[in-house]
Amino acid sequence: MEGALSRVEEAERLLDKQAASGIVGHRGWAYVAVSRACLLLGRLDKARHLGDCSVASSQRQPGFRAHALHFLGDLAAHRDQFDAESGVVHYQQALALAQSHGMRPLVAHCYLGLSKLYRRTGKPEQAQENLTAATMMYREMDMGFWCEQARLM
Repeated sequence: MEGALSRVEEAERLLDKQAASGIVGHRGWAYVAVSRACLLLGRLDKARHLGDCSVASSQRQPGFRAHALHFLGDLAAHRDQFDAESGVVHYQQALALAQSHGMRPLVAHCYLGLSKLYRRTGKPEQAQENLTAATMMYREMDMGFWCEQARLM
């Protein structure tokens, strides 16, 4: 765990250095990757900060921005800082961007995230509607692992 945390800190320093020197590139995508690592390591405060950095860094890159917003939806759905309202807003924003850019796997992931949130907040009809949409898309794209994840809900 210590090794993983030091790598995350190193990645953040490198991203900050790139930002300070004006290097844009795919920084938004890198921030999403590092923020997901922070989420997995239980560093929710750092994950939030880096997720926000990802959104800010992706203003001109709607695909990266969609992934960043999806991440913020996942973060809002985390059991240790559950915020259903924020999660729904982020997933819906990510969904709109992903749909308009033909990002079908991300669209399906947004539906799955919304389904989980609606289920946890006692909205079974909305949960089922989103789960059905996600499952159908996963099947169409032959995404077996994700079909199974959706089935286990």
